[in-house]
Order: sequence, then structure tokens, then C-alpha cells
Amino acid sequence: MQKVFDFISDPGHGWVKVPFKVITDLCISEGISSYSYMRGGFAYLEEDCDASLFHKSFEQCFGFPPKYRERNAREKTSRVRNYDRYTKWGPMTHAHHQSLVNK
Repeated sequence: MQKVFDFISDPGHGWVKVPFKVITDLCISEGISSYSYMRGGFAYLEEDCDASLFHKSFEQCFGFPPKYRERNAREKTSRVRNYDRYTKWGPMTHAHHQSLVNK
């Protein structure tokens, strides 16, 4: 299990980059809000609520807290803000869901 996660921030907000597999393994996918984002096989959990849910669940599951690596955006606004909003379906089924919605 991955134990170190990137914390990405810009001057206005921050997100923890977490693989979807970890979110699934921790059984927290239903509890993550649409204030988080996703791209590829990762969710970018907003720092206020969703990252806290992840942190608490990780610590309860493994008996120690996850570690974080700080990654500050070089631009004024992080590109994370341009990613798709989080959905519980994840990256593979999200694209399928969007194709159905857009018909």
C-alpha cells in the first residue's frame, strides 16, 4: 500500500493525490464530494473535508497516518482545477457515464 501522497496546492486551495485503488480499498468512494477532482487513475481530494476523510480512514486501517509530499503549483492557479469533478464511478466508468449523459 502506498504510504506517501502528494499534497498539491495553489494560493487558494489544496488537494491530496490518491490512487482510486486506495480509495476503493479504504471504502470511502461514496463519501467523497464533488469538490474533489479526478484524472487518470487518481482522485485529487480537496483539503477541507475529503482529504480529512482519507487521512482518518487510512490511519484507522493501517494504524499510522499517511505521509505527504508538498507540491506547490508554479502558476497562480493549479491545473487540478481544470480536471473532471470527482464521481464515485471513477475514471473508467466516468467516461462511459458522460457519454450516456451527453446523448
